[in-house]
Amino acid sequence: MSQARTYQGGCHCGAVRYEVDLDLTGGASRCNCTICTMKGAIGVTVKPDAFRLLAGDDKLTDYTRPGNPNHHLFCKVCGIHSFGRGDLIEVGGDYYSINLNCLADFDPARLALRYWDGRHNNWEAGQRDEPWPILD
Repeated sequence: MSQARTYQGGCHCGAVRYEVDLDLTGGASRCNCTICTMKGAIGVTVKPDAFRLLAGDDKLTDYTRPGNPNHHLFCKVCGIHSFGRGDLIEVGGDYYSINLNCLADFDPARLALRYWDGRHNNWEAGQRDEPWPILD
């Protein structure tokens, strides 16, 4: 049985705002790829129907590496990455990745974390309870 709740989120300056329906009983995840490590996001993925952009579509800029299906979206005003999107078979197809650090009145430190090995493009391995090594 789902324990989904609607959360409000957005960037630091408030130009980008969204709401998302999340069931956080499964915890959250971190990835060791270079961009995720540098931006320090704690995330959870949701299907597109659970995400609603309320404001700021025109304030988003997209960083995507060639050949990579992940879109790292940043506010053009304050530079904060509050969510991303992409399409990966390993996570069930189309998704939004929510940066839990950007939710209003929420502390992601209370969640159990699972880890992805994005640095080695090791998506098939799935998540695990211990961090993957950052060093190659």
